[in-house]
Amino acid sequence: MGLYRKARRYMSFPIAIKLMYIEAYFYLAWGRVFKLFPFQKVSPSLGEHMKETPYAGYTEQELSLVRQISRAVHAMSRVTWWESQCLVKAVAAMKMLERRGISSTFYLGSGRDDKGMMVAHAWLRCGSYIVTGREGHERYAVVGIFGRDMGAGGLNLKRPSDKEFLH
Repeated sequence: MGLYRKARRYMSFPIAIKLMYIEAYFYLAWGRVFKLFPFQKVSPSLGEHMKETPYAGYTEQELSLVRQISRAVHAMSRVTWWESQCLVKAVAAMKMLERRGISSTFYLGSGRDDKGMMVAHAWLRCGSYIVTGREGHERYAVVGIFGRDMGAGGLNLKRPSDKEFLH
């Protein structure tokens, strides 16, 4: 698809989806910068080590939002001028979910490719839905799990009143 057709298609999206795509682009940039630092320094920002979030308990509204975030991250990763592979996409989607108060689990896996070389992969799960890194994640042995539990409340769509905020 040519640039003109992509731009025209983007312009036909509702404003909320346009903003989500722009947000995905910026979080992909943040994920790329994240990748430049030593993992030991940045791993605490991924969540609690070796803790998984629940596979169930998400509303249909939350799962719909998770799918939209997944589509936005994947679409924008194809137009970044930097490398936006599995780790960068997983970090971007995790930050977008965190911003919306939705729990997720970040997985790191390792395995061997067809030539016997060691390879790594990252993916993000929300409930039973694999948000990013779905392609081939079964071939990797999990070596790290980071759960970001946003509490039992889940998605918070209402703004707290001043009274709730102060107490």
